[in-house]
Amino acid sequence: MSTQTHDTREKILATAEQLIYQNGIHATGMDLLVKTSGVARKSIYRHFATKDEIAAAALNARDVRWMQWFKTESDKAGTPRERILNMFAVLKNWFESEGFCGCAFINTAGEVGDPNDPIRLIAKLHKQKLLDYTVELTKQLNIEQPTALARQLLILMEGAITTARVMGDYSAADSARDIAQLLLNQVSP
Repeated sequence: MSTQTHDTREKILATAEQLIYQNGIHATGMDLLVKTSGVARKSIYRHFATKDEIAAAALNARDVRWMQWFKTESDKAGTPRERILNMFAVLKNWFESEGFCGCAFINTAGEVGDPNDPIRLIAKLHKQKLLDYTVELTKQLNIEQPTALARQLLILMEGAITTARVMGDYSAADSARDIAQLLLNQVSP
């Protein structure tokens, strides 16, 4: 693939990701993608057969980037316990960042009814990766049921993300962190 072809593809994906994140899949039509990206419709179709294919590729790219960012930021704390609690501080910083529109994966999964649709499967995979990372951390605590704790922490994170988006209450991350602290105290005082 030539550099120009690669650059065009990346421009399409970056634009699609931003539009989908801000407006949703259904509100992101090809006309808007063409206008915003500055890439001709014909060129877009040279790279992607359908809008759904573009959306799936954009969400896959976001998954990789978001998980890398989240792990890097969360891992800046010292011990596994501190990293677990730091996940909520990282979320709060994200909530307070310019352009926060909630979780792209929750948002897009909500637009798709079929549980086997590629968009829903990408969202499910993203949440599984978040759970897997959390299990990684809880296993380092040397507790009896690290997976059970990780599942509880995931629910706290997802609840904080949804509350921040729907209610505009960014302190939801602090409340979730307080509950996480209580859970950690129960399993590993």
